[in-house]
Amino acid sequence: MKHNKSIKNISRRQALKLTAGGAIALLSGCAVNPVTGQQQFMLVSQQQEIQLDKKNSPHQFSADYGPVQDKAVNRYVEQVGQSLAASSHRPDMPYNFRCVNANYVNAYAFPGGSIACTRGIMLTLENEAELAALMGHEIAHVNARHTASRMSSSMATQGILAIGVGVAATQDRDLVPLVAGLGGIGAGLLLASYSRSDERQADSLGMEYMDKVGYDPEGMVGLMDELNKMHKSQPSFVQQMFASHPMSEERYATAVKRRKTTYAGSKGKLLRERYMDNIASIRKIRPAIEEMQKGEGAMRKKNFNAAAEHFAKALRIAPGDYAGLMLMSKCQMAQGNKKQGLQYAERAKANYPGEAQALHMVGMLSLENKQFEQALANFEEYEKALPGNPMTTFFKGISYEALGNRDMAANEYYRFLQINRQGSYAKHAFNRLNSWGYLE
Repeated sequence: MKHNKSIKNISRRQALKLTAGGAIALLSGCAVNPVTGQQQFMLVSQQQEIQLDKKNSPHQFSADYGPVQDKAVNRYVEQVGQSLAASSHRPDMPYNFRCVNANYVNAYAFPGGSIACTRGIMLTLENEAELAALMGHEIAHVNARHTASRMSSSMATQGILAIGVGVAATQDRDLVPLVAGLGGIGAGLLLASYSRSDERQADSLGMEYMDKVGYDPEGMVGLMDELNKMHKSQPSFVQQMFASHPMSEERYATAVKRRKTTYAGSKGKLLRERYMDNIASIRKIRPAIEEMQKGEGAMRKKNFNAAAEHFAKALRIAPGDYAGLMLMSKCQMAQGNKKQGLQYAERAKANYPGEAQALHMVGMLSLENKQFEQALANFEEYEKALPGNPMTTFFKGISYEALGNRDMAANEYYRFLQINRQGSYAKHAFNRLNSWGYLE
């Protein structure tokens, strides 16, 4: 195999193709904004928004431990979201909604209409109107094409559309025990920070959408009030949300003013009891989720002993919780407890069949425990469930190499280098191909 030559040729062709595509797009970079009806600088088509969403959102949802296993909760979130989407400026987008198992407080939208809220934020809401405000706000980002607009500005300066699955978040070997080759995959610019003007517009549109379908706009006031309080009292607890959704007193004050003026005559509903009934399965394990939140805070500080204690408490309350088992697995791995880490990962895999992150974690820890065939089998299963993670390709190469199958290892390393050519992993892959005689 003459890999060195082909890698270089691929790189040049792709770069020329993308740059040419960007140049062509720059010549015709205007579109009508679906919200304002005005011409807007735009280099990303609606079809590109949808394709980028389909390619990247599944990785983020899996990184957030997948949708909650209680299907009734996800049906509920889906119903609320779809009712709002139908009244929005882009009702034809392929919207889909879910509550994910992540414990941090956040909600986010991909540009094609894939939207998620975490179970952490579900515990902070008081009624269905606040959930509608949250979903309406995220739908508004899709409607106003905020992500596509930001991407277009980036393309205008860089000349190419540089979005896709990446491995920057896993290049530091010290981080591998914590992310297991998963954190931040694909999200990149798609979930980067919105501007304050974007947030103001999303708040305004969110109130408009919720009012249209019969919710009390007071739900937006309640949401802003709760988030603003958390922003002041527990900034680290909601730092991920405010990294992408800048919070301010102004946003809360604006919601209050708009409720008293524009929506003064609104007779919408708050629906507190219905909300509480529909999230009963999440509320039931609130103490466990709060322990996991404390444990994740300790993990960020690399206080792994304290983190393990919090995760142990959480698992005593909710023994089969997928996120809890995965977090304990990562914590054990970070402490060098390879066998215990593998046991927790295998329990997580058994308790949530088909959710991809546990497959990857079992693969990683099987490598650590020198169970190479098991590692390879899990990486293969992961790749079928959730294709597009280049780290899986790299670790398959490691597995094949450990099993003495150089040809298969070389194929995986070559695939990895086609996507990523920097960092210690790329160096390992290149050195193996070179020393084995696969490069000129």
